[in-house]
Amino acid sequence: MSSGEVTHDYIVVGAGSAGCAMAHRLTDAGEDVLLLEAGQPDEKDEIHIPAMFPHLMKSEVDWDYTTTPQEEMNGRELYWPRGKTLGGSSSINAMIYIRGVPHDYDTWAERGNEGWSYDDMLPYFKKAEHFEPGESELHGQGGPLNVAGAADPHPVSEAMVDAAAEYGIPRNDDFNGEQQEGTELYHVTQEDGKRCSAAKAYITPILDRGNLTVETGAQVTDIRFDGDQAVGVTYEQDGTEHHADADAEVIVSGGAVNSPQLLMLSGVGPADHLQDHGIDVVADLPGVGKNLQDHLFGFVVYERTKGGEPAPSTNIGEAGGFTYADESAPAPDLQFHFAPMYFMEHGFANPEEGQGFSIGATQLRPESRGHIELASDDPFDHPVIKPNYFSEQKDLDTIVEGVKQAREIAQQDALDDWRGEEVWPGEDVQTDAEIEEHVRETGHTVYHPVGTCKMGNDDMAVVDDELKVHGVEGLRVVDASVMPTISSGNTNAPTIAVAEKAAELITQDRAITADD
Repeated sequence: MSSGEVTHDYIVVGAGSAGCAMAHRLTDAGEDVLLLEAGQPDEKDEIHIPAMFPHLMKSEVDWDYTTTPQEEMNGRELYWPRGKTLGGSSSINAMIYIRGVPHDYDTWAERGNEGWSYDDMLPYFKKAEHFEPGESELHGQGGPLNVAGAADPHPVSEAMVDAAAEYGIPRNDDFNGEQQEGTELYHVTQEDGKRCSAAKAYITPILDRGNLTVETGAQVTDIRFDGDQAVGVTYEQDGTEHHADADAEVIVSGGAVNSPQLLMLSGVGPADHLQDHGIDVVADLPGVGKNLQDHLFGFVVYERTKGGEPAPSTNIGEAGGFTYADESAPAPDLQFHFAPMYFMEHGFANPEEGQGFSIGATQLRPESRGHIELASDDPFDHPVIKPNYFSEQKDLDTIVEGVKQAREIAQQDALDDWRGEEVWPGEDVQTDAEIEEHVRETGHTVYHPVGTCKMGNDDMAVVDDELKVHGVEGLRVVDASVMPTISSGNTNAPTIAVAEKAAELITQDRAITADD
């Protein structure tokens, strides 16, 4: 079945972190926006109770992706949760608010992306933010996204911070401040102890706007073109095929997995790959799906000898720190997440009895690159995800160093009253080679895929520095997939800032067009 066509100024595909911000800001500017989300409304109680986020994994609000077997991780197929509901992954993530470091954005600009340096990006971080501790030169108030301190941290999280300080990582009460290096409780996207997702921040308050239409359970299957001009989309909802037209632009905000998949299904991507699947080529862009980057965890886990369950407001990764594996690096290259509980294989492998605490070590700027491919021309088939983890030896070496540092943190005096037996890697794992094997066998994603529709002007770039897709008209990509290189930390805040900047670019374009 097929419904009639409806016309809007802009169609935003995907109501995740970027899509929600885009829809809000474009309707602020008076544009008529259709926001399409493949998942259902964010009504599950577990979405809004921070401690429940592991229970959202492999649920109906998760795309539940799996990678191909990873050669350097003992052939394991790794689970990749991605949000499939209003708010996207911001509705199922651990709510940690980290921007990254100036070096990240200055690198983007140095690669020819004008307007994307740290100084350029700071106003958009501030615009998005309501920073509860207070406005400053580096923080904003009055923005949609509520950023708060931990509401009720577990005392073992504070003990881990003390232990990291004893180990030699300086204290730092704001990882998004003057410097990133340090250890402390994380700032989180919460309000009154509940999750503040992109949907809660940007969409829930404006659902009654006459110029915003939100459709859930609406999976876009195709971007429609007239020649090289994107003119609308086809989507399926409740078994019915719908067509919607865009007078101005189609904006793809599906994330690092779904955005390249949709572009390729629509004829925008590597010509030979599209032809292999019988897809007519609209634009031969070999970089679509390439340049995939992600962060990995290597964990140290201990039995906990005292203390009860964390509070419902816990984001589990309550505290952490940033430091160096390589002292010559331009900014911290290691991040730690401190969890006041067992967190083994996303929580699926946690012991059934007792309590624990966990320290996850993450390399911040991995050098390995993977890619996304189509499995078929069926938009309901999951794409093929090939991260190629540890294809660069330095990535593995850095995480091994991180695990060694995490162990040293755990042995500090501040944790003596909390620390029981080491569960992971275990006392029998001591040499670098043994730790390396532990990481290969137990490491998993930190849930930060980016880069698969990268911004730039080289042969592998997919969008320009205004996020317009090369080789076509009326089409942009706005989400984490446009990042040329991964940001140094959790990727939700940078994704929202990318959308804030993109919305301003679009409204400026619209004003210029109107003047003409």
